[in-house]
Amino acid sequence: MPLLVGGTTRPSVTLPGVYPPQEDTRLLIGAIRREPIGAGSEVLDLGTGSGALAVCAARLGARVTAVDVSHRAVLCARLNAVLSRQRVAVRRRDLAAAGPAGRYDLVVSNPPYLPGPLPAPGRHGRARAWDGGPDGRALVDRACRSAATALRPGGVLLMVHSGMCGARATLARLAEAGMRGGVVDSRRVPFGPVVRDRLPWLRDRGLVGNGQQTEELVVIRAEQR
Repeated sequence: MPLLVGGTTRPSVTLPGVYPPQEDTRLLIGAIRREPIGAGSEVLDLGTGSGALAVCAARLGARVTAVDVSHRAVLCARLNAVLSRQRVAVRRRDLAAAGPAGRYDLVVSNPPYLPGPLPAPGRHGRARAWDGGPDGRALVDRACRSAATALRPGGVLLMVHSGMCGARATLARLAEAGMRGGVVDSRRVPFGPVVRDRLPWLRDRGLVGNGQQTEELVVIRAEQR
């Protein structure tokens, strides 16, 4: 799949079981490019997946650390960094132990956020790349906590997730962690195959309306005080 990075399209590798760059990735790349990133900026990519966001930040001149709990995602991100001729430090880590406290100027994250019927996100299998628990917030909330710890004063978090997770809930979690922010971008996209497979369950939960055919994606921007 082509990977949009820094305004150009370059080839990328997406291994089986790794979340491929999609509309949410592209939306967040646009937000990253609006930030004053340059030489000397320290960037952390939480749940890097294919490494698309990390490569984007590296092309803008930042020193980038990317983390993911998946072995395949770590390998995939490393391959894409090499293919893009960018230096990215990719580590296998859980979101809760992502990096040193107070170090980063920018934290970016496209965590698994799709609500699903299981009581908790699975630890294995392809669905781990998108499952976010019954309300979609299991990994979103964890990323919020990790970002609040990792950012220096004045540092910025950029996160994308589905409107089904609740942007207000995300902003409330960030406020509890001492951050202030808002929704800076959004886009409606047609349901993908996983959402279509779960439509009856999502409708029963009141997360999708009858006749609804699109999903809202939102980009949250929050600043550490």
